[in-house]
Amino acid sequence: MTSIPSTLSPSTLARRAEQSLERLGDHPSLFFEGTWQSSYELAARARRAAAGFVALGVRPGDRVVLFAANCPEVGITYSALWRAGAVATPVLFLLTEDELRHVLSDSGAVAVVTTPEFLPKILSVAGGRPVVVVGGEAAAGVTTFAELEGGDELSIVDRRPDDLAALLYTGGTTGRSKGVALTHAGLDTSGAAADAVARRDSPTTGLLPLPLAHAYGLMVSVAALHAEHPGRSVLMRWFDPAGFLGLVVEHGVQQAALVPSMIQALLTQPLEELDLSTLERISSGGAPLAVEVAHELERRIPTVEVREGYGCTETSALISAQPLDGRRLGSVGKPVPGVEVRITGPDGESLPAGQDGEICVRGPVLMVGYWQSPEATAEAVRDGWLHTGDVGRLDEDGFLYVVDRIKDLIIRNGFNVYPRDVEDVLLAHPDVTAAAVVGRPDPKVGEEVVAFVSVTPGSTLTPDQLVAFTKQHVSAAKYPREVRIVDSIPLTSVLKTDRKALRVQVRSEV
Repeated sequence: MTSIPSTLSPSTLARRAEQSLERLGDHPSLFFEGTWQSSYELAARARRAAAGFVALGVRPGDRVVLFAANCPEVGITYSALWRAGAVATPVLFLLTEDELRHVLSDSGAVAVVTTPEFLPKILSVAGGRPVVVVGGEAAAGVTTFAELEGGDELSIVDRRPDDLAALLYTGGTTGRSKGVALTHAGLDTSGAAADAVARRDSPTTGLLPLPLAHAYGLMVSVAALHAEHPGRSVLMRWFDPAGFLGLVVEHGVQQAALVPSMIQALLTQPLEELDLSTLERISSGGAPLAVEVAHELERRIPTVEVREGYGCTETSALISAQPLDGRRLGSVGKPVPGVEVRITGPDGESLPAGQDGEICVRGPVLMVGYWQSPEATAEAVRDGWLHTGDVGRLDEDGFLYVVDRIKDLIIRNGFNVYPRDVEDVLLAHPDVTAAAVVGRPDPKVGEEVVAFVSVTPGSTLTPDQLVAFTKQHVSAAKYPREVRIVDSIPLTSVLKTDRKALRVQVRSEV
């Protein structure tokens, strides 16, 4: 297993933030909706908010839920909770009341932080827990964030690197969502590795459109604590492609982290009409990225290099990334320092390079386990190896390729069909903006391949034409016998293609 350099030695995240502040000094740090805040200002706010959480009754080890749109106070809350020794429990704002009620109950959360647009939903499920709202006015049972940070500053509450720092809930695509328990050491190691494989020789300006209340956004935030230069970050409340491009032009943004659905949305914009020459790097993660989509973005923004990585919530959001000395499009890079990857067959045996199997991972980035779910933990982590449920392969040079999710496999006439293989072909058509492929039960062939496709406005593309197009590029076992052109492809709460919803739809029709 690759050893972790001494510079990556794990620490508590509160201590890491102090070291970063001391190393980089005061500088313009975060731009949000017209205003810059300095690193010293943000740190002082976090120290005061930490004292405010303690005054609310938050104790070391307590879980506090964040259900909020992107804003500086999300990052401040992370820092404040870690300073107070508490556990951040970020939850994406797309969850329903029932899903949110489950998270509050399962985690045993003692308080909730939210933004005004979600306050009514929070109050309906809070169950008497203290609620902190960013902006707006105080009400019964509600504390404003300004009140929270209105007092004295709090010194760091001592915690160990192996204590919990975050409890993140999975999207629940395979059942009731489970809490993934992540330590300070795991997140710190993940952030350090992310910084190491993306390091630059000078300060940079980065754009953050990702939900911060998600493993990917959280990891990007922690990675900033390891930066060698005082970079600047521009934060978006919500992603929209036109707004993203406007901020790139306005601030001379050099790099950004996106998910594939965001990259596809950028391709619908008039990229050639804008001066995007400062943009050098787009990091893609969270879901597989079609090579054709990466090529198209690089063709239309010639200064950009797309670098795809791979991770999951259970690995503190990071497993592999493109190395600094080169990339291999189509792959998700090489395992980052401290992480070991192997590909296993049905019997658990390690497979040689070039063969597809389940991606298994071990290393210090792994979760402690699923919250209060020893059975689920034992099923996922065996002999120290996390079984990701993803199919992939390693090549002779150690680059990792993610093929698809095991549970999404379609078996047609005894042949394995991975949806991503078909989706990538569909996305290569110039009129296709999004695609999702699922299996429909069929009495003759077992499962039939069904494709859902969104096309560019005004396109006259027909389902039969798309069937013919895919037949040119995939075998007879793989091409979709049915193509449905739809207005949009459903996404999960973490912006991945929601194949589960589409499977439910087609199976309900059988």
